[in-house]
Amino acid sequence: MQGAGLRRIAMAGTFYFGCVFGAGFVLGAIRVPLLVPRLGVRVAELIEMPLMLAVIVISARAVVCRFALPSTTAARLGTGVLALGIALLAEFALAFGLQGMTPAAYIASRDPVSGPVYAVLLLLFAAMPAWVGRPRGT
Repeated sequence: MQGAGLRRIAMAGTFYFGCVFGAGFVLGAIRVPLLVPRLGVRVAELIEMPLMLAVIVISARAVVCRFALPSTTAARLGTGVLALGIALLAEFALAFGLQGMTPAAYIASRDPVSGPVYAVLLLLFAAMPAWVGRPRGT
């Protein structure tokens, strides 16, 4: 892949991260003070996850169109994997900065039910640009 293509993928991945992370930040600002005290962490996180999946799908479609990403799996998966890498760096930085937790401690602190669902959502986040916009049946 040439330099211009790599720049487009880097910009698309960064934009995709920003869209999804921004929405997650807003939803988290609603979830933590309003839902967690009433429903608990597990239920509150599980309620938020379908909304985040919708944000992921919409954002992936927007990024593929806005940046005119090639239909190759490498370009689109590269976009998603880059966005995931940035998201994990940001999440671990926030966990360390706000709570003093190491990445291992942060992962261990996740709820045993909503934590694995969140991990699957992260994998979908990385893969979604490669899945959206494909012709049906492929």
